[in-house]
Amino acid sequence: MTRCNPTVVIAAVAAIGGAIGSTARAQTVAIVGGTVYPVSGPKIERGTVLIRDGRIVAVGANVPVPSDATTIDAAGKWVTPGLINAITAVGVDEVDAVPETVDQTAVGDNGIAASFTVVDGLNPASQMIPQARAGGVTSAVVVPGGRLVYGQAAFVDLVAGPASALVVKAPVAMVVQIGNAAQAHLGARGEVIDRLRGLFDDVRLYERHPADYDRGGLHRLSAPSRDLAALVPVLAGREPLIVFADRASDIENAIHLGHDYGIKIVIAGGAEAWQVAPALAAAHVPVLTGALDNAPQTFSTLGQRQDNAARLRRAGVQVVIVGNSDTEDVGAFNVRNLGQDAGTAVANGLLWDDALRAVTLAPAELFGLADRVGSLAVGREANVVVWSGDPFELSTRAEHVLVRGHEYAEPTREDLLTQRYKTLPPKY
Repeated sequence: MTRCNPTVVIAAVAAIGGAIGSTARAQTVAIVGGTVYPVSGPKIERGTVLIRDGRIVAVGANVPVPSDATTIDAAGKWVTPGLINAITAVGVDEVDAVPETVDQTAVGDNGIAASFTVVDGLNPASQMIPQARAGGVTSAVVVPGGRLVYGQAAFVDLVAGPASALVVKAPVAMVVQIGNAAQAHLGARGEVIDRLRGLFDDVRLYERHPADYDRGGLHRLSAPSRDLAALVPVLAGREPLIVFADRASDIENAIHLGHDYGIKIVIAGGAEAWQVAPALAAAHVPVLTGALDNAPQTFSTLGQRQDNAARLRRAGVQVVIVGNSDTEDVGAFNVRNLGQDAGTAVANGLLWDDALRAVTLAPAELFGLADRVGSLAVGREANVVVWSGDPFELSTRAEHVLVRGHEYAEPTREDLLTQRYKTLPPKY
């Protein structure tokens, strides 16, 4: 019996693996015959989306399809960019009742956790990721939770692989809340605003005199140096500040903060944002909001309306539809409901084209990633969904979901459980 040289075997396996990897990277996919909605341009009847090496290389009505391409027949189907849910806890919140599976919230220092990077706790094996993909969601913004200053959010693609492979951009925004004094362990809304103003003043002081801070030459500041440093890009206008706020007066306070400190404010939640729509439009402040809630949940949301998004858009406000805009409980479980939120917004007056943009290109633009995701255009990541019909109709299903050019069709945990209990023999 001839013995193999282990070194030769290892080299051969490595060569085969390299060849397989090279082939996978060079795979060509053609989605043909569907009604294509690029978002960045007009819809294309009987269009083709050609994908190579995980990116879109051609979009149009008369695109030649290479002979070696894997073809997806989309005749009679709708083809859109993958949906982007801009407020989620996907990958950092698995089972609320099991603390070891929840990595969304930092304690911080006196309610300030600006240096907390939520993506460091991301679980790429989360069961919520396949569930989100099954709803046509291919990207998400993972936001932290907390008391006052929550920390840094991250933009992720919902691909399989190590956590680092999912991350597209981190940090993508800083997150705070101003509508709940008790949550911030403070006494009143005014104290919340005062605490933030003091913090922002200290960030500016720290930025101008870091050496004095290091040798103890400054008065005691509001937060440790790591938190102050994390807020420098926000005060410099390089990184947006997502502010969770529902009450109209809280939203106005956020607008004033942005004006006074030169901060790029983004409102999240915004239940009563329609009441201050002209001010939001004038200040160029976007709003991340949903449309499923049809009744107030708290005293801060007494003005909740399902036509909130439509009213904001008519006033000229940039709107991003999110699948979970609850300021009290941003979770991972309803990420896939984004299309339903958008459809409800359409049913309550939002234009269909505006709704599609609000769950694709608008969030990509907001977070500085429109050159990578959010539209079907040459050079963009191949995050593409083929739908059985209108993606905002409740009966529609995502039949093909591609993220970075790879199609995901694995069953979700719900699918597996359904199959299990459908096939178990009855017990008498």
